[in-house]
Amino acid sequence: MGVKQLFDLAGKVAVVTGGSRGLGLTMAAALGEMGARVVLVARKADELEAARAALVTQGIDCMIVTGDLAQPATIPRIVDSVLDQWQQIDILVNNAGANWAAPAEDYPDDGWRKVMALNVDAQFALSREVGKRSMIPRRTGKIINIASIAGLFGNPPAWEMQTIAYNTSKGALVNFTRALAAEWGRYNINVNAICPGFFPSRMTKTVLERIDRAVIDLTPLGRLGNDDDLKGSVVFLASEASRHVTGQALVVDGGCTIV
Repeated sequence: MGVKQLFDLAGKVAVVTGGSRGLGLTMAAALGEMGARVVLVARKADELEAARAALVTQGIDCMIVTGDLAQPATIPRIVDSVLDQWQQIDILVNNAGANWAAPAEDYPDDGWRKVMALNVDAQFALSREVGKRSMIPRRTGKIINIASIAGLFGNPPAWEMQTIAYNTSKGALVNFTRALAAEWGRYNINVNAICPGFFPSRMTKTVLERIDRAVIDLTPLGRLGNDDDLKGSVVFLASEASRHVTGQALVVDGGCTIV
């Protein structure tokens, strides 16, 4: 098989949660550019409509599904919508996530549950539903969990990032990736994670206003991530180019975690 064929996603159906904006939309566009039919899932209908319009102008076949992944009853309905339209799900990008900042000693229960519900519970429930109803019966699939370098270590004290729930949830997602990959390899399903470093986004805006210079100074490549820096990673893990890669956490951080 030639290299271009290995990366070709024509005929595949890719579901991207949190796909209406930011890195989710960027990754969805990358998958669509390589030929995939793209499903965007998010809570806000207006943002989804704008995202679909943007992808359609790029020649990407796209559908949208509105739903709150933190509500368990939403997940079967999302999968129903995709299978009714396109009969299969080949690629699942678990990108939707939440954060909540507070000192650990005062961290509120509702903040902890909000982060865990979206960053861990929803990722598991959607993977289970997609696996059981499409990937396992068809003996094929690619699941890509968007974790974070925050799941690999604690925050440097000087950064004053009090995000214990976020760090915990992303660490859980890294090991969820390993466990699911080990269990579902028999079905020819690859499960991998991407651990982005610092990328400007709505979620990181407040933090980066304080520490962007400190992060850059600790990053060997000397910059933050940008909109193009996850495209190649997600296409690689979604395509046959990664067919012998599973259970891995691909760090995309400019080298921040190696120093």
